[in-house]
Amino acid sequence: MAAQRTLGINGIGRIGKLTLWHHLGRDDFDRFVVNTGRPVGTSLDSVVHYLSKDSTYGPLHRFLFGRSGTRDMSVVDEEKGLIRAYGKEILVLREARNPKDIPWRENGVALVVDCTGMFRDPREDADASRGALSGHLVGGAAVVVQSSPFKSAQKGAPLPDHAAILIHGINDYQFDPARHTLVSAASCTTTALAHMIRPLLDRELTRDMITAGMSTIHAVTNSQPVLDSVPKAGATDLRKTRGAMGNLVLTSTNAAAALEQVMPEIGVIGFMADSVRVPTQSVSLIILNVTFQSETLPDGTVSVDREAINAIYREAAEGEARGLLRLSDEQNVSADMLGEDAAVVIEGVETHTRTGFMNLKVPPRVPGESGGGTVRIPLTHVKVFGWYDNEMGSYTYRLGELTIRVARNM
Repeated sequence: MAAQRTLGINGIGRIGKLTLWHHLGRDDFDRFVVNTGRPVGTSLDSVVHYLSKDSTYGPLHRFLFGRSGTRDMSVVDEEKGLIRAYGKEILVLREARNPKDIPWRENGVALVVDCTGMFRDPREDADASRGALSGHLVGGAAVVVQSSPFKSAQKGAPLPDHAAILIHGINDYQFDPARHTLVSAASCTTTALAHMIRPLLDRELTRDMITAGMSTIHAVTNSQPVLDSVPKAGATDLRKTRGAMGNLVLTSTNAAAALEQVMPEIGVIGFMADSVRVPTQSVSLIILNVTFQSETLPDGTVSVDREAINAIYREAAEGEARGLLRLSDEQNVSADMLGEDAAVVIEGVETHTRTGFMNLKVPPRVPGESGGGTVRIPLTHVKVFGWYDNEMGSYTYRLGELTIRVARNM
């Protein structure tokens, strides 16, 4: 149990750093072992400098305590890699990049959050030359939580029995400590999308979707260059090599494929997803489009309309998705959502519906004879907008909650 009070974090890029911030502000872990995999700057003070400040969210002490906060992070032992921060110990490992070589066991780490984005195949052998997620288990971890979706060389193959994709508030209860050693927390977009779709699937009025698709207007990530760069060997999407801060970049997202693994019922709908990268630091927007078969009511209106959709989200926000989904009746811009603690915020004032009618031909009862006719069926297209702070509030907080669930059930 003592080891579970220690959390291992592999990689301190955007999500790794913010994961540490999140847990420094809670009492579930009192010790952290952070692996950078290489020397950082000129000394451990360079690590302290990096961890104490952030260009998007400001200084750590204000994030934790507001305007009254004061900086409390310092080097304790340069040689050992020890840092003290807000009453908690951070041990920084600066040598091994291959997961199997990271000394988790020697440092009392049973639970690791891998935030590198480099090791994504749950089937890959720990001895793979470039390293593998399962290597953490060789190094002494009992469970690894990955802060990105699984990506396997065996496309379309089911996940191995020891792996699971879990989203906090959606299916995290499925974690089985007797089985699962590798857990994916999916992605920021999949997390937000899942919380937009779940209330619709859980209501009889909107359960039977005919078609669905989404576009995410997504903030830049560190996978994009600041200025145009030379494509790597084998690169197929040349747009990803263009300067991130001066372009809108059309790209892809695996959110739909990942969502099917979390919500299998989505698979029969033929869900489509795409992404547009925009030059902002954080906060993204999902535009969800869904078509339903409606029912014409006696007063001439239809059963699925704007008020009905917003009522579903309002009910979910006040009920089963409290603290995870929020319905806003305000007119927001992306900056308003920075740090917002919700998987997704529905922009209720922009929910739109439009109903059209399809004339469905009905054949005669007896083939070859006259008769039959047409049936006029109302079809309602729904457009819903959902904000999500793709770095901190919407994703890292949900990743943190999942990590704590895993720790408590190990």
